[in-house]
Amino acid sequence: MNASSSGQGHVLKPVLSTLQLWGIAVGLVISGEYFGWSYGWASAGTLGFTITALFIAAMYATFIFSFTELTTSIPHAGGPFAYSKRAFGPVGGYLAGAATLIEFVFAPPAIALAIGAYLNVQFPSLDPKQAALYAYLVFMALNIVGVQIAATFELCVTLLAIFELLVFMGVVSPGFSLSNFTKGGWAGSDAFSLAAIPGMFAAIPFAIWFFLAIEGVAMAAEEAKDPKRSIPIAYITGILTLVVLAIGVMLFAGGAGDWTKLANINDPLPQAMRLIVGDNSNWLHMLVWLGLFGLVASFHGIILGYSRQIFALARENYLPAYFARVHPRFKTPHRAIIAGGVVGIAAIYSDELITIGGQTLTANIVTMSVFGAILMYILSMLSLFRLRRAEAGLARPFRAPMYPYFPAFALFGALVCMATMIYYNPLIFGIFVALLVLGYAWFMATARQRAGSAATTAEAAPGH
Repeated sequence: MNASSSGQGHVLKPVLSTLQLWGIAVGLVISGEYFGWSYGWASAGTLGFTITALFIAAMYATFIFSFTELTTSIPHAGGPFAYSKRAFGPVGGYLAGAATLIEFVFAPPAIALAIGAYLNVQFPSLDPKQAALYAYLVFMALNIVGVQIAATFELCVTLLAIFELLVFMGVVSPGFSLSNFTKGGWAGSDAFSLAAIPGMFAAIPFAIWFFLAIEGVAMAAEEAKDPKRSIPIAYITGILTLVVLAIGVMLFAGGAGDWTKLANINDPLPQAMRLIVGDNSNWLHMLVWLGLFGLVASFHGIILGYSRQIFALARENYLPAYFARVHPRFKTPHRAIIAGGVVGIAAIYSDELITIGGQTLTANIVTMSVFGAILMYILSMLSLFRLRRAEAGLARPFRAPMYPYFPAFALFGALVCMATMIYYNPLIFGIFVALLVLGYAWFMATARQRAGSAATTAEAAPGH
């Protein structure tokens, strides 16, 4: 742990097991198996989207194998912020920290509203926004009470969510037909042609949704009992679990009937099941209820992620030091948990008040969250290359396999994603850049304060 992280009030407790870290890795992402991805069918078709999804899965797999080297050699709650700062200095740290913060603070409001929408189906009198607010309050409280309790809960809901996806595949399998899946599979055409390619590029953000946020495990690195051993196992088994589930869910949903009916909706799995079992099956009711577990697992895991990022940035004086305090009893970064929640709740209640490009605020902040993620992936891979050269002697308990090819492919994939996202979302990209510029102004304004606190830490270190 860095010198700046020592001192009472700024230390996290290492309590997490390998299984709990795997639960966080899969749980962070698993809501992406339930909704969001099927919009990719609308532009690319089933077969076109399968090619896009396999490319993105390869990018994420090579990224995780490479990112694990950074996580195990620099186990820090700041994750990508710490790697870029070490590789490229304070400005690199700022950029990666800001990108990760945008990814993790802006994803939860959309998931909270999806939880509200799910509950509203079951209880029509319940206002979805009120339900989203309650979700924030409940899961912020759970995260404050202790990381051990939070991680055990995360593991349980993740296992339930996986079980449910397997049940879905089992229930629709009797009606599965490959011809249903392939009909019009190339952007509406039965045969591949160059006309399908633009739709495949347009579908990239929806394929990213299958895996977005798995890198959040890095932010639990300081709280892992044995990060050098458990993080590689958690990451690699986590990405393999998600790839298998993504392929299975896509294949079985698309083969259940007319996939075009599932391409522009938020609940493709219940609707695919309805095509097979009808409206009144108990299986369908179970799926709708258990679908909540996937959303809760991701929502709860991302709260853990954003709070550690805010905490780590505040501990290094990139954010106000107020947010770097750890709860004296629960040893969790309670102020950071509440701060991210306040931003999320504000976004929920201004959802319809603010529209950008004809879309609601939450639809746009999901896109913003993806921009943050991709910038962070690019910076992390560049950090890996830089640290291999600049710090050849750094202890690396896990080394990226197939170096330099794996990190180079991950970097190439992330650059393709970034170019595509900018092309299809120029307005949101402009706002994303404006946020980074505003943050950079704050970063420059507080440079003296950071230099002062670094000098104080150095003087307090042993040997002075």
